[in-house]
Amino acid sequence: MKHLIPIFLLALAACEPAPPVTEEIEGLDKLTPDTCGAADYQSLVGGNIAATTLPSDLNDRVIRPGDIVTQEYRPDRINFRVDESGVIQSVTCG
Repeated sequence: MKHLIPIFLLALAACEPAPPVTEEIEGLDKLTPDTCGAADYQSLVGGNIAATTLPSDLNDRVIRPGDIVTQEYRPDRINFRVDESGVIQSVTCG
């Protein structure tokens, strides 16, 4: 009987639904839907954030190396990850 419980738990775990897969967009996590419009800003990757003008009402954050950021997922927020020089490395939702 002891051996049936782990087998039952494994079978139960296998029944979980798979996460939704979205269209693959370079720079975006394949499993994250583009709920914030990050695809519209992919052309900024490789440019310097300081030379970029973004709409004032854009819900965004710039994440630099070593920055402390909150871990909550906000589907309407655009994240601009930049390197030490301020060059945009990726644009994602969250």
